[in-house]
Amino acid sequence: MAKINRGMALKVGVILGSTRHGRFGEQPARWIFVEANKRKGFDAELLDLRDYPLPFFDEPSSPFMSGTNYKNPAIKKWAEKIKEKDAFIICSPEYNHGYPAVLKNALDYVYEEWNNKPVGFVSWGGVGGARAVEQLRLVAIELQMAPIRNAVHIQNFWGLLDKNGKLKTDTLQESADDMLTQLAWWGRVLKAGREKK
Repeated sequence: MAKINRGMALKVGVILGSTRHGRFGEQPARWIFVEANKRKGFDAELLDLRDYPLPFFDEPSSPFMSGTNYKNPAIKKWAEKIKEKDAFIICSPEYNHGYPAVLKNALDYVYEEWNNKPVGFVSWGGVGGARAVEQLRLVAIELQMAPIRNAVHIQNFWGLLDKNGKLKTDTLQESADDMLTQLAWWGRVLKAGREKK
């Protein structure tokens, strides 16, 4: 197998959007991270929001208005990480027909860094987390991202654990492949567009 030139690969940020103790999210996030890195042309990195402890958003103006002059070092670190990526996969549970506050906070703290980049979704919870993803798509559009159609929706997720507590992914593979294929296409097109600016 030919060695992948990671310098030319799309840089994909896999965002683990829950910070709860005992969270289920580590399993699907780590799985899709591995799947993304198996693909030629992807260089994926797992971005666990536990590693980016952002304060609750209380800036005097939104980053849409104030630009990228971040004063807080934690916000600057997050913004720099988002800026370097070409595409994203957001992994999120569904809480009360929505997604976690910690994820909304992370999305809201930057703006320009998200622009003109595709985003795919892996979700779990009631109806496979579909209601949370629908809300996330609306937020992504406002951030000038391109939310792709295909997603991975994990239903009855606790029932998909084997006797060792590991997520069984055979029934999820087809939807993951479809999502990653779409993400690659959009990632290449939008990266080319950004480079022409």
